[in-house]
Amino acid sequence: MSASVVSLRDFALGQLNNLLRAVGLTRSAESARKLLADALGPGSARPLSRVPQWPSQVADDHSPVEFSVALAKNEPPAVRMIVESLAERPGTRANLTAALDALDRIGAEHPLHLARLEQVRDLFLPSDPQGEFAFWYSLIVNADAAPGIKVYLNPDVRGRDNATPLVREALTRFGLGAAYPAVAAHALRREGLDRFSFFALDLVDEAHARVKTYVSHEDSVVDDVVMAASATPGTDTGLLAEVVELACGGTGPFTRRPMMSSYTFLPGDHDRPSGYSLYIPVRDYVPDDLEACERVLAIMNRCGLDTKPFVLALTSIIQRPLADGVGLIAHVSLRLGRPRPGVTVYLSSEAYDVTPPRTTALSG
Repeated sequence: MSASVVSLRDFALGQLNNLLRAVGLTRSAESARKLLADALGPGSARPLSRVPQWPSQVADDHSPVEFSVALAKNEPPAVRMIVESLAERPGTRANLTAALDALDRIGAEHPLHLARLEQVRDLFLPSDPQGEFAFWYSLIVNADAAPGIKVYLNPDVRGRDNATPLVREALTRFGLGAAYPAVAAHALRREGLDRFSFFALDLVDEAHARVKTYVSHEDSVVDDVVMAASATPGTDTGLLAEVVELACGGTGPFTRRPMMSSYTFLPGDHDRPSGYSLYIPVRDYVPDDLEACERVLAIMNRCGLDTKPFVLALTSIIQRPLADGVGLIAHVSLRLGRPRPGVTVYLSSEAYDVTPPRTTALSG
């Protein structure tokens, strides 16, 4: 089939199929493909040969899907997808409608628990959403479990100035109001530089559902993210600092794409999160994906993880020599605390474009 008639949807489904096969999740391929097709929405039928109708912020080339492989000790890998639903005529409001329509389709195939989403619907899903997006999906394919479905909501949806009170109110509604001071004291210390960037909910039964808050750290140094991680009891901040230096080639300041903290609240949490993750935009601190790959392998070795699943996943999705671009390996995240410590590597679809390599390394 010629490139001029391949749709975004078919391209992404092909990548997903290859990725699942590479990491041993073939049995889940059919249901995962259906899940991704539903989430992508009607606008994904647009041919790839055309310029993206909508500048999705999911990926650098505006592809509305990004893949990732989550690794943990003594567990099979999981494949994840971040997806923005596209309307036939995309726009922030139209894409939100497309995402909610997709929720109906997905709910017909998978048991969804929407009570928590309904608790904050009036906060995060206004009729006139602002910001770069209103609703993204996170779809998780596991070896021996039903697909996990999570939604990302935008704290800027009522304007950036309202982001902090919006998140604070959402936490309060979930019985987590007492946790806000700990998050603020550790992660929102630098006015104008630290800000809430995402709010996420699992659409699973309440006994297992997580609430997650994300904070972006502009112009940060290692000490800033170590402080942010300290809001979660028992985190290995020494390991965190080592991983940041391995990923970025230095201790900062990180003046390009920001580091991002994530706090995981589990059922039973009240005044502190149970888990912490740091998302490191490795693509901004390397000249090309060959260097990014080497840094990810070093991180996995430091964390005592088997590198084979990552190598197989990368091989299955790559369409070019690693040295010929930068951004295929977009982020690497370190998960600390509960529920599953480990490393996740984010792989861009590069459906529309490849960012050229840099001529020099850009270490933090």
